[in-house]
Amino acid sequence: MPADSYDYVIVGAGSAGAVLAARLSEDPGTSVLLLEAGGEADADEVMIPAAFPTLFKTRWDWNYSTTEQKQLHNRRAYWPRMKALGGCSSMNAMIYIRGNRADYDSWRDQYGAAGWGYDDVLPYFKRAEDNARLGGPFHGQGGPLHVEDRRYTHDLSHAFVDSAVSAGLKPTDDFNGAEQEGAGLYQVTCRNGRRWSTNEAYLKPARSRSNLTVSTGALACRVELEGDRATGLTFRQGGAEHTVRATREVLLCGGAVNSPQLLMLSGIGPGNHLAEVGVTGKVDLPGVGANLQDHPVVPLLWYTRGITDLAQLNNLRNFARWKARGTGPLASNVGESGAFFASRDGLAAPDIQIHSAPSGFYDNGLHEPTSRMFTAAPTLVSVVSRGSVRLRSADPTWHPAIDAAYLEDQTDLDALLAGARRTWQICTQGAVSRYLDRPWNLPDRPSDEDLVEHIRTWAQTLYHPVATCAMGSGEDAVVGADLRVRGVEGLRVVDASVMPAVPRGNTNAPTIMLAEKAADEIRKSR
Repeated sequence: MPADSYDYVIVGAGSAGAVLAARLSEDPGTSVLLLEAGGEADADEVMIPAAFPTLFKTRWDWNYSTTEQKQLHNRRAYWPRMKALGGCSSMNAMIYIRGNRADYDSWRDQYGAAGWGYDDVLPYFKRAEDNARLGGPFHGQGGPLHVEDRRYTHDLSHAFVDSAVSAGLKPTDDFNGAEQEGAGLYQVTCRNGRRWSTNEAYLKPARSRSNLTVSTGALACRVELEGDRATGLTFRQGGAEHTVRATREVLLCGGAVNSPQLLMLSGIGPGNHLAEVGVTGKVDLPGVGANLQDHPVVPLLWYTRGITDLAQLNNLRNFARWKARGTGPLASNVGESGAFFASRDGLAAPDIQIHSAPSGFYDNGLHEPTSRMFTAAPTLVSVVSRGSVRLRSADPTWHPAIDAAYLEDQTDLDALLAGARRTWQICTQGAVSRYLDRPWNLPDRPSDEDLVEHIRTWAQTLYHPVATCAMGSGEDAVVGADLRVRGVEGLRVVDASVMPAVPRGNTNAPTIMLAEKAADEIRKSR
C-alpha cells in the first residue's frame, strides 16, 4: 500500500504518466506516487510488435465503445485503450510520428497556448529521443525513447512506397524532418525488434528509486479538494477506498477519456451536466469533456497474388526467431509504410495520412484474415468535427459516454473521400498493383458513392483521441499553457487530452514530448 502523503500524486502510468514519474523522481528530495488502474505490462504479446491487436478486448483493455455514430450508419466504434503500465504505448502500433510544424504553431497562435509552438517543442522531442539512424537538427540521440528502423519490412510495404512515388508523391526517409509530405517507411518505438514503451524507456529504469512508488490495480475515484485547492486523491484498491495526500500537486495523466471523467467525478466540469448525473459541482468548467477529436481511418483492402502476407507468417518458427534475435515477421509493427498528402489545394499542411499493412487489417484487426491480403488505409489527420466525453454515472467504474462525432462536419467526409480516392489511385498502378488481385467489398472501379458507402460502413478509430481538457486562453480552455486546471490550485492535466487540436499524425510521440515539457514546467514552479 502507498504511504499517506507524497509531494506529487500522478494518476495514470501511460505514455505521459510514466514519463512524468521518471522525470520528477530524478530529484531525490521529491516523493512521487504513480497510480495505475491496470497491472504490469509483462506479457509476450506486449513486447512482440506484430501482436498488438491480440491485446484488444482482453484484460489489458479498457474496452471502450463510442455512442452510435450517425455518419457511420449509427454504428458504435470500438476504442481499445491499454490498461497497464505504459498505457497505450504498450498497445499501439509503435509508429513514431510527431505531427506537423503547423500543428504546434496553431496551438500557440490559434488557441493561445503560449510556449507550445514548434520551435518550443522540438527540443523536448529531441530530449526524449534515441534515434538509431537520424540525428540533428531534427532528431535526438541518447534519450530514453529508442526509435529505430523496423527490423523486418515486408516486400508489399516497399512496393507501396514505390507505387506512391510513381503516383507523384515524393520519397522520404524521415516524416519528422524538414517536411512531412511524401511516402516512405515508418520508424518505430522499438529497441532491437522489441516494443519500447514508456514503461520500458522511462519507468523501469526509475523504479529502483526510493522516492518513487508505483502502485498498480488502483482505480482513481476523485480528486480531493479543500476550497479551490487539490489536496489529494481517493482511489480504490484491493476492494477498499484509500485517500492519499499530495503536498505539492495532483497530476492527471489518464488520457482523453479518463482525465475528463475523473475531473467530472471530482465536481470539476460543466455544472448542468454534473447535476444531471448526481455529482456535486465545485468548479464550473464547461470545456471539460468537450472538444473531443480523433483520427478516423478507412480500411481499403485487396486480395493479393504471388506473395505472402503477415498473417501467413505468424507461426512458431517465426516466434522463436523473434524471441531469440528480435527479427523476422513478428518484428513488424503491421503498419509498416505510409504517406502524407493534402486532400485538396490550398491547405497549409497535409490532412491525409496513409497507413499500409502487408495483411488484411480491418475492424481493428479483431478478425483473423482468411485470405492473403494487403491494406492501405487513408486517415484524416486534420479534423473539423468535435465530439465529447460525458459521465453516465457518478460511479467511477462506469464507462463514460464517448461521442466521437465522426464526420459530423461535411468537410471531414469530403477530405476522407478525396484521401480514399487518391489511395485507390496509388495502389492500382505501379509496383504494388502487380500483387493485387481484386478489392475487398468494393468494385474494381468504385464510384464516389461506392467509396462514401464504404467509409460509412468501415471507418474506425486510429486510436488517437485528444483535446477533452484542452489548453489555451479561450473561454472553453480547461488548462492554461502551464497545464494547470483553471480555477483549481495544485492540479494539472498532463496527457493527450490537453492538446487543443489533434496533431497531423500518430499521437504517441507528441504525448511523450508533452510530458517532458510539463516536467520542466512543474520543476520550475516549485
